[in-house]
Amino acid sequence: MRILLANDDGYLAPGLAALFDGLRAHWDVTVIAPEQNASAASNALTLNRPLSVYTASNGFRYVNGTPSDCVHIALTGLLDFRPDLVVSGVNNGANLGDDTIYSGTVAAATEGYLFGIPALAISLVEKGWGHLDTAVAVAVEVVAKLIEDLPQQAQLLNLNVPNRPLNELGGVRVTRLGKRHPSQPVVVQKSPYGDTIYWIGGAGAALDQQAGTDFDAIAQGFASLTPLQLDLTHHAQLQTCAARFETRGGA
Repeated sequence: MRILLANDDGYLAPGLAALFDGLRAHWDVTVIAPEQNASAASNALTLNRPLSVYTASNGFRYVNGTPSDCVHIALTGLLDFRPDLVVSGVNNGANLGDDTIYSGTVAAATEGYLFGIPALAISLVEKGWGHLDTAVAVAVEVVAKLIEDLPQQAQLLNLNVPNRPLNELGGVRVTRLGKRHPSQPVVVQKSPYGDTIYWIGGAGAALDQQAGTDFDAIAQGFASLTPLQLDLTHHAQLQTCAARFETRGGA
């Protein structure tokens, strides 16, 4: 079993090293990660400049680009094999609800999924790496179950793990995505040169945290595992949009 491991916190992140150690105890793991932190990079690919791949002293390879760049390059020419699974993480902070749209961690997994490879994104809910070992243990357990019977059609999974000791974790619940309130306002400051600068505000609080959501599972002390899909079509609006906007060609 060959696993391609990436992240969005960069190749020096503790979450990446810990997950590598946990996975390599059981499987063949190759790391290709971003050179720098690329949180909230979403699915961006770098098209306006060439990319370079470097090798760190620990053998990790890293790319001066986005998380999606790392997986894309790996799967389209850098690796001489096709991995059986793409894993991304462990991220320093939650990827719940709307976070998945912006997340570089989820994006790295999504890139593998787009190439037809099963993929898993893993995040530790609170920043600071507290109880990182719990996230790694749960990730290894999920990977083991996933590869017992790899689906014929690629699957994209998003795992969030609370920061608590493993023996205090309630288990793993399969959930749907919840939803956040709009993010907090931008923070306006002055640069040392007197220019007005803006910092993107923090993520909003949970809006939809009903039973069955990822937010609810985390609040109850469980890890949350959500199967994701990429079909953005609003199927319920197809008929109404057709009635309003479809036209016939010709006279």
